[in-house]
Order: sequence, then structure tokens, then C-alpha cells
Amino acid sequence: MVALCVATAVSAQIKKPELMVFPSENWCINNGYYTEVTNLDYQQKVPAYREALQQNTQLKMAIAKINDLFAARQFPLEDLEQTLKNIEQERAEDNLTTSKNGNELAETLLDQLSRVAKADIILELTWELNDLGPKHSLTYILEAKDAYTAKSIAAVSGTGAPSMSADVATLLEEAIVANMDNFQNRLMDHFAEMQEMGREVRIDIKVFADNAAGIDLETEYGEDELGDIIQRWMVQNTVNQRFSLKAASETHMDFTQVRIPCYDDYGIAMDAAAFAKKLQKALKKEPFKIPAKVMMKGLGRAVIILGEK
Repeated sequence: MVALCVATAVSAQIKKPELMVFPSENWCINNGYYTEVTNLDYQQKVPAYREALQQNTQLKMAIAKINDLFAARQFPLEDLEQTLKNIEQERAEDNLTTSKNGNELAETLLDQLSRVAKADIILELTWELNDLGPKHSLTYILEAKDAYTAKSIAAVSGTGAPSMSADVATLLEEAIVANMDNFQNRLMDHFAEMQEMGREVRIDIKVFADNAAGIDLETEYGEDELGDIIQRWMVQNTVNQRFSLKAASETHMDFTQVRIPCYDDYGIAMDAAAFAKKLQKALKKEPFKIPAKVMMKGLGRAVIILGEK
């Protein structure tokens, strides 16, 4: 009995990842919920999540059912519809993020959703109803992606047994419930590994042309160039010194696969921008005194612009 109580207490202390459920891009486009944007002369279809939630009752039922299944397993959840409303409010207050010289950093809606919700894992849901005479079945795909990197963590798919019910939520529960335990375990394994090895993010360092500070990444401080100093800072502040320098020149450094602590000293979840601000503060001090601006693109990427605040 004592052993059971201890095991229950330990289980209760295990932190679980925060989740947010999305309709997949494939589902949105196949059901007509998208807008077309021009990106470098290429027409791109972008999911219109807000319209989908407003117009498709089945989608709301499906997301609510997935939320219920994970809530019953005590996973913390972020609501997609409420997050979209928060983003609309944010856009109304400040539509563009710019430097004082007007330099912009565009964010996709998915980047904004990740940043505002601050979920650890995104669950992308795709489903299709199959008519079998008077009966119906549901084929589904549920894929988990790291909200910071968009890398796939786990996926489960299948088709439920034929049923007289045409209710999407009921059919979805019948189809997915048998696979939930294994899927949940894979999410927990990923989150446990991440807490041990650090979150993976990307940090880009850029230098404004003709900046007021008159510096670039080859500017020397004593016997060291600024780029070398920044790289050493990364060695000292990443988890187990894990990062890759993908590209470097006098005007930019691109750090990928950067492993940062999951939480700061106050137990608050750390994202790419919070980590970048630590470097920003280090560069403001003597002997550098370099003005810098941190710009956020989703949870998993931050850009530090040197030479301007």
C-alpha cells in the first residue's frame, strides 16, 4: 500500500507537455479552408484555421474530442480557437514588428500560434468519413510535432469499425482510443528526452548594414573577433555544448540544433527568444557595449540584430 502511494506521488510529479490540437494543412486545403498568398512569385495555399472553426461544426467536435481524450490523461491543453482570438487582438494592437529603421521580420500564422499558445507539442488531425451504406467509419491520422522545430515526434493512423453513428466525435473516439496509450507514451518519451538534453531551437545573428555602432562579426575585441566570442558564449550556455554553426560571415551567423534549457531559473518555460535575450544582455556589457534587437519567429527561432536597438 505504501509502495502504491509513493508510485502515485511520483507519477503526479512528472511534468507533461502542453498540447494544442490543429486541423492538418491537408484537411484544411481539401475542405476549402485556405487562402492563397504569393511567395517569391509562387502561389501558396495557407490554412485558414479561423474560418474552418467558424464554419465547420465537425471540426470543432473533432478537436473537442481529442482535447477530452488527452485531458482525461491529465495533459495540459491550449485551445486553438482562443489562441486565434488572442492573435487577432495582438495584431490589432501591433500589426508589424519592426526595428526603428523599419526592418521587418515576417511571421507565419503557425509561428504566431506557436508563440502565443506556447504549447510544447502540436497535434495535427486529419480525418475522412467513409459511407458504407447505412453505416459509417472514420479514417484518421494524428501526428505530433515539436512546436519549436516542427519535427515529427509520433504519428498514429487507422480506420475505425463501421458504425451506425454519423457523429464525427463518436467515430473518432472509437477509431483512436485503442492507440492512445502507445501514442501518449511516445509523447512522454520525447518530452523526457527534451528535458534531459534541452529544447532544440535556432538562433540567427545578423548585422544591420551601416549600423550606428559601426560593427560587424569580424570586429575585434582584444585578440578575438566578435563572431568567435559569440560562438564561445554558445559553448558556455547551451545544454551539453550542443549546437551547430550552419553558416558564418561578417554579417551573419546561423546556429541550428541549439539545445537550450527547458526552463529558466524561475521555472518558466524557455523559448528561443528568451535564450537570445541572454546573449543580447551579454553583448550590452563591457567591453562590447553593442546595441542589439531580439526578434522572435515562433517559439523555436529568434533573430538577434546587432548594431541597432
